[in-house]
Amino acid sequence: MTSPRCRWCRSANGALVLDLGEQPPADHFPARLDPGPDAVFALRMWLCAECGLAQLAEDETKPDEPRGVEPAALVEQAADAVRRAAPLLPAGGTVREYGSPHGGSWLSLLEARGLVPAANGAADVLVDCFGLMHEADQKAALLERVSGLADDGVFLLQFHSLASILREGQWSALRHGHYAYYSTPVLVEMLRAAGLVARSAFRFELYGGTVLLAAARGGAPDDSVRALVEQETDAGVARPEVVAGLQEAAVRHADSLRRWLEEQSSAGHRVLGYGAASRAVAQLCRAGITTELLPAIADASDAKQGRRMPGSGIPIVPPAELAAFRPDAVVLFLPDLLAEVRRSIPEVEAAGGRWVPADVLENR
Repeated sequence: MTSPRCRWCRSANGALVLDLGEQPPADHFPARLDPGPDAVFALRMWLCAECGLAQLAEDETKPDEPRGVEPAALVEQAADAVRRAAPLLPAGGTVREYGSPHGGSWLSLLEARGLVPAANGAADVLVDCFGLMHEADQKAALLERVSGLADDGVFLLQFHSLASILREGQWSALRHGHYAYYSTPVLVEMLRAAGLVARSAFRFELYGGTVLLAAARGGAPDDSVRALVEQETDAGVARPEVVAGLQEAAVRHADSLRRWLEEQSSAGHRVLGYGAASRAVAQLCRAGITTELLPAIADASDAKQGRRMPGSGIPIVPPAELAAFRPDAVVLFLPDLLAEVRRSIPEVEAAGGRWVPADVLENR
């Protein structure tokens, strides 16, 4: 393996803080009858000692076709974000959105507020919701975005907070194709170097903790930004010995998941999964889970049904099969969907089954 070099500041000075070994790409779902073996690649997180950006150490994978569906929780959070950021937005003008492979467009919400998509030239509002992290060259990607912002424009940039990842022990947030893991103090400095000031910050509960920064070419950070920078700095987001705690979480959580499934199997309980999410790939592979302990995972995405999880080989089935199976428990690999799946698949609980969020199992 070559020595990592920072995707933002280009420094080679840093430390490996999380090593998940060889893992299959989390966005590649083979056909159900594809015998494999599935290709695997190194999956490691590196923390730059110069700028503090946490990032993929390397990535030899190629992005696959997005196959997920947009969850209601993401739709609801987008509406909340636009509502809360509304006082910072112009009454009219143009908007340009940098999308994410995972969905979550804000365009219709912003169009309802009088903004129209920018065909070309500078935009009055730029939106990036979980998009920037998918760029291998962080410096080039951020500078390109900023170059397309009008002089008096607003840049809305949302990200899954590294501080939340550390607090919740979300080691499986590390995956191929997700090149950067931002903390607020680091991203504020990245924006400053690109010519923008992070003016306001908004926090949301989605994914255990996400942050929306509103940035512009002038002004000064308000109390929301200053407080978040201070809190996350104190939490150790730029300290390798703190971020390296994710390695311990990976071992502990994988062991807990496997132990719980083995206990359920020994007790004769029927257990399935829900949510063929990218984060579930590493969780299952790290714990060594196969169809012996988890016969199937249901998912609402038509594009994933009839396929299987990479590495573990667990088949992906429609939600209707989940209800027909009458499981005693369903492991929910996307805990944010708990309220949504309870509404959409009431048959699970009606038959005496229970939903078990994976993060609860991981913290046993």
